[in-house]
Amino acid sequence: MEALDLILLEPHEALIRSLLTAGAGSERSAYMLFGIADIQVDPWSNQPRRRLVSHRFQSISCHDLVSASARHVTWQTDGFMRLLNEAKEMGLAPALVHTHPDGQAKFSEQDNRNEAELARTALLKGAPGLISVVIAGNGDIAARFWAQTEKAEDIGRILHVGPRLHISGVKGAPAGFLDRQVRLFGHEASRQIAGFRCGIAGGGATGSAVLPLLLRLGVQEAIQFEKDIVDETNLNRLHGARRSDVDEKMPKTAIHTRTVKESGLGMTLVSVDAWAGNPQTWDALKACDVIFCCTDDHAGRLFLNRFARFYGIPVIDVGLAMQRRTDTAFDLFARVSTLVPGHSCLLCGGFVDPRRAREEAMRRNDPDAYERLKEEAYVLGEGDPSPAVVTFTTEAAAMAVNEWLAGVTGLAGEAGMVSTRMRRFHARDERRPFVESQPDCPCCNQPATLGRADMQPFLDVVS
Repeated sequence: MEALDLILLEPHEALIRSLLTAGAGSERSAYMLFGIADIQVDPWSNQPRRRLVSHRFQSISCHDLVSASARHVTWQTDGFMRLLNEAKEMGLAPALVHTHPDGQAKFSEQDNRNEAELARTALLKGAPGLISVVIAGNGDIAARFWAQTEKAEDIGRILHVGPRLHISGVKGAPAGFLDRQVRLFGHEASRQIAGFRCGIAGGGATGSAVLPLLLRLGVQEAIQFEKDIVDETNLNRLHGARRSDVDEKMPKTAIHTRTVKESGLGMTLVSVDAWAGNPQTWDALKACDVIFCCTDDHAGRLFLNRFARFYGIPVIDVGLAMQRRTDTAFDLFARVSTLVPGHSCLLCGGFVDPRRAREEAMRRNDPDAYERLKEEAYVLGEGDPSPAVVTFTTEAAAMAVNEWLAGVTGLAGEAGMVSTRMRRFHARDERRPFVESQPDCPCCNQPATLGRADMQPFLDVVS
């Protein structure tokens, strides 16, 4: 059987937890729909995986509630049949949620009997199965998936996504070299850090700095997306690069693989020789628990901006802007944005230009057409290379990784990650601009896209 895990998005988890209060000591139930993310080949195990992503929470009305106590709840199932029809039509997985206010996050024998019947109905109606979620009075959550009526498969790994990040089901002890880190964050937080599967989109200046930071934080599984070859102009900022790599025209991914291997710290790094957004990257991106967007192109950012919404996988975007105004005056900015439910997206913040994104995509996918339009002045063109200094790119990478740590450990408070941070190196200050989601945003203000996961066309975008 393929590996199975679940992503629970914060708005939906909050509604699940609200059932405990609504029940006032009695059991309560609700329905949900989950998107399905099928990974044909997991980049680390080379085996198929399925991820279930929370898409929508649906209350059971008081009119449908028949009876409830601390040990049972019964309700009319007309709403369940409507849910199954919607799940089949949209290619989603139906789910049943219920509470154990005085018990544990474990399924009872009565749960087994009732859910087997509901799973049989779901399968007969053409649904891929039935997800069952139970929450105990202490807040613990357990989940399982009925792909057949005989037995359900426990879902041991749940990624909780919002401004705070957490993985249920992480096992193992922190590595010995993390002793000083454990003294600050503790064993559980260090175990959490190591358990995240981290993606890095881009292997240039910021990406080459993010990778060794994750490596020395104890991250065990990472994947990097990069297509470029190192050249001499990269040597001022590309961590791990050597002059001999330029002479040998070394791929940047090979340099990063060497860095990880020579460290001997236990990380498994997979490299994908493609830009994030290329179809050959989709499977690997869907397998990540967090993605650091370290690309300097608008096309990659625009893609990951939408990807984070559909798949519920947090994306931490890093941007830099550097220019010289006069001989003694500079504008030096770094920005980190966290793309999770409840935070505004890059479009709302004006941090990505859709026109530039289209041009970059055309330059990669149809260079002849791009050159024709460029000659006719229909595209902006590449322009001069942007300035880059290693101290600033490295500090921006550290900002991004520290924001992720704030989400995992709570080091900056229970609120976790902030939506956007901007650091002005020239002014030696940092700001947190308020960026509001726009009512007509095609990405972050569309309920139909949150946790939608796999669909045709991919991300509901026609190239």
